[in-house]
Amino acid sequence: MSENISPTKQEAAAELERLAKEIAEHDERYHGQDAPAVSDAEYDALRRRNLELEELYPDLIRPDSPSKTVGSTVQDKFEKITHVVPMLSLDNAFNDEDVADFVARVKRFLKLADGAPLALTAEPKIDGLSLALRYENGVLVSAATRGDGTVGENVTANAKTISDIPHQLKGDDVPDVVEVRGEVYLGKSDFAELNRKMEEQGKQTYVNPRNTAAGSLRQLDSSITASRPLKFFAYAWGDISDVPSNSQFGMVELFKKWGFTVNPLMGLFDGVEGLIERYRLIEEQRAGLDYDIDGVVYKVDDLALQQRLGFVSRSPRWAIAHKFPAELATTVLKDIEIQVGRTGALSPVARLEPVTVGGVVVSNATLHNEDYIAGIGSNGEIIREGKDLRVGDTVTIYRAGDVIPKVRDVDLSKRLKDAKAIEFPEICPACGSPASRDVNEKTGKVDSVRRCTGGFICPAQAVEGIKHFVSRNAFDIDGLGEKQAEAFYEWGLVSNPADIFTLKTRDERSLTRLENRDGFGKLSATNLFDAIDARREIDLHRFIYALGIRHVGEGNAKLFARHYHSIGAFMAAMDDSAPLSGPAWEELVNIDGIGEAAAQAVVRFFADPSRRSVVDALLENVTPIDAEQASSESPVSGKTVVFTGSLEQMSRDEAKAMAERLGAKVSGSVSGKTDLVVAGPGAGSKLKKAADLGVEVTDEDGWFDLVGRI
Repeated sequence: MSENISPTKQEAAAELERLAKEIAEHDERYHGQDAPAVSDAEYDALRRRNLELEELYPDLIRPDSPSKTVGSTVQDKFEKITHVVPMLSLDNAFNDEDVADFVARVKRFLKLADGAPLALTAEPKIDGLSLALRYENGVLVSAATRGDGTVGENVTANAKTISDIPHQLKGDDVPDVVEVRGEVYLGKSDFAELNRKMEEQGKQTYVNPRNTAAGSLRQLDSSITASRPLKFFAYAWGDISDVPSNSQFGMVELFKKWGFTVNPLMGLFDGVEGLIERYRLIEEQRAGLDYDIDGVVYKVDDLALQQRLGFVSRSPRWAIAHKFPAELATTVLKDIEIQVGRTGALSPVARLEPVTVGGVVVSNATLHNEDYIAGIGSNGEIIREGKDLRVGDTVTIYRAGDVIPKVRDVDLSKRLKDAKAIEFPEICPACGSPASRDVNEKTGKVDSVRRCTGGFICPAQAVEGIKHFVSRNAFDIDGLGEKQAEAFYEWGLVSNPADIFTLKTRDERSLTRLENRDGFGKLSATNLFDAIDARREIDLHRFIYALGIRHVGEGNAKLFARHYHSIGAFMAAMDDSAPLSGPAWEELVNIDGIGEAAAQAVVRFFADPSRRSVVDALLENVTPIDAEQASSESPVSGKTVVFTGSLEQMSRDEAKAMAERLGAKVSGSVSGKTDLVVAGPGAGSKLKKAADLGVEVTDEDGWFDLVGRI
């Protein structure tokens, strides 16, 4: 067994980049296409690993971090409904210790003593499709899917065919406006009967109840939805004109009174022991339930405490999902292939003999880097969970761990006698350029990731860069997706992102017009050129994100845009930061949420002549729209605030959340850009630096006098 050695900062940054991309792809398949490629346990493990790395290196948290995102885009075939209150996801717990940590975190945030009572509810986590039902004067007026958490799909007509969803609420205590939220699902017995009928008709059967329920609810023909025995459990609410109860449990009891079906296994408990006991009970009954569940959800019962706890990124602080243990599967490692990403990283991928794990066929797994395959790092140490992997090995796929699917064990008793250790290439398989591993100048440690040095001459990097540029959160050009990006590169039409915006002009002079190429016609070519023209103006943060700068995801791009406001100011600041010292550099690294790795990456990107030339060419055809200046709705909006010392009236997390709600930027260090320092007892060097720089200083009472107690 290998020692539990934490990854280096460089290793973590590379892994976080990969996880952000992989999880986003799974979100799109799960929420947008109802066609997940991995099991829930595999997906949860990816997110768990992401959180582990973010907790280990908070300064590496990416703006496009999966911990800040929910769901996927809304499909064009449905009208859109904007959620008045966003539909967020839940953080996960995977063992009893995680549950205890959750309760402890809540108490710390609320400044409650360890032994203080804290009522929490526990209920099964239904494996279905989230749905929001809006009632006005007791009448159902709309139904919307989660979508991306902010905008969902209008499935009102389909929702009205579900017998568990009342068209008119009962009772005289129904608020004028109430949005009831819950889960649409298909019972196991109904799913089996549906598949039996499909077999009788000689039709293809369905894969699992969750996907079938989601597909049934999202039919354009509501008669198809009506033919499926969908059901609904109510358990939460969104927009509401008046909250008729002061507790989570009380609200769910009201749902039942109003005509909804609520889960009978929901209970109210005081303390971790009661939660775990209910978890064990539900886990024991899981197989006998007629609906799929994948865990138990715990929520703080007191609604006033929920409001005080608030939210962090994609999830509430007052709730968590305790997931059930995942599964294992044994298969054969058929091959190890090397893929080259847009940042030049050589990533090994395990090709497996297909094996069904939890209803999902797994045929490949990411193997991180060459040290992971060998099980021994560049400095001779045994790396964290590294394996000596060889083609032909019998391996166990671990479905709950750092990265999923991942190899948990190798059965050496079944290893082929002529199995050879993998020799990782030192030459890029895509372009033949040298592939090297960077050395950390501060620590002298070798980076675990080997990267191609070819840059834009590497076709793999070029193609992946173009794919990223046109991706959903970047330029999102209709009709120009991954397949088209590959074809255009192969045809010699687009070798870098700037070429996209001269494509129409060059096509008009070409002997081989786009409309005559495979997969295109006159109309589709015209539509593509129109779509490209529609993106000649684009929000600054999308432009920055689209450049594909290492360590700069969607979140960091937004931070840069909000801070510098214009592309000119941003690029000038990067030029001034080139020495990695001086006022511009200090300002850059002091942007809250931007780590030094991201700061160095963006400076080096603009200092690279080949990359700078592409950006300059882009700016000849594209106009990034300046980011809006911070509003002046609060006295601290747009200001940079630093909290230091021991806060007595609120926790540090609560203080930061409050400041950000008011439009302030919260920084961890004092600089010339700091507007206000809020100092509690024990404030030290930051307070002294504030005095030296002449920065305004106040205490907690002064803070509340300034902003009010909101």
